[in-house]
Amino acid sequence: MEKIKENSFLFLFGAYGYACIEILWRGFTHWSMFLTGGFCFLTVHKFNISHHESPLWKRCLAGSGIITCTEFTVGVVVNLVMKLGVWDYSKAPFNILGQVCLLYSFLWFLLCYPITKLSDYMTSHLFHRSLRAGKQVQTVKAS
Repeated sequence: MEKIKENSFLFLFGAYGYACIEILWRGFTHWSMFLTGGFCFLTVHKFNISHHESPLWKRCLAGSGIITCTEFTVGVVVNLVMKLGVWDYSKAPFNILGQVCLLYSFLWFLLCYPITKLSDYMTSHLFHRSLRAGKQVQTVKAS
């Protein structure tokens, strides 16, 4: 039950965070971005935990890849299949089907630095686990 609560918290944190970032950046968001943000944050967090011993830049690069691949998949479904027109990067250089582009992949890489640091903080302070050799170790809180 604790894992369900933890994963739900991480999903909702990412969902609201992603939606807020999009509102600040574009002035609006879409329900699909709420779900995408939750999935991305949870997935990047899980990756960060399992690869904690990797250099920070590699974790940020992987996080950017996770977010870019997720956005591409969601974009194909939401924009190309369902034709909801949530976003269109077709005029941006180095885009793929107008759903992702190099500029935003780079911005995700930069954003993954605070996301990774936040993930580390949440693991140790909210979920009371220490990170050693890439494994989560439950710590006992003194009462």
